[in-house]
Amino acid sequence: MKENNRNLKAFTVIFRANQAIQDATKNDLMQYGLNQTEFSVLEYLYHRGEQPIQVLGKKILIASSSITYVVDKLEEKGFVCRRSCPNDRRVTYAVLTSEGQLLMNRIFPAHEQKINEIFEVLTEHEVETMMEALKKVGINATKK
Repeated sequence: MKENNRNLKAFTVIFRANQAIQDATKNDLMQYGLNQTEFSVLEYLYHRGEQPIQVLGKKILIASSSITYVVDKLEEKGFVCRRSCPNDRRVTYAVLTSEGQLLMNRIFPAHEQKINEIFEVLTEHEVETMMEALKKVGINATKK
């Protein structure tokens, strides 16, 4: 197989695998009334603690205009609140509320199990090799 064709096939395989993983996790999260972006915000705050909203958007890879909307929705649901930075009025933190913490304590273990089930077809070595290879491709793509 020519290199270009192999690379196109690799792209298609990665794209389809990503879509299948997203579909599986999306269906899992819908039962909690969350979309994937909302869950990503909650998960990040759950593991990293309060974060400046601007930083949060960059870390979960969504536009700054979208992160405001997502935080608004999570705030309406009672899972997140905003806190002004005492040292810099330009900075606002997203903070997991106690209700958000309880939700994540309840649903994160099942989510983690779902991810483990998806990847159970791979050995630990295969997972490590895949992560290294995809990081290389991702870094190279940002240079192009």
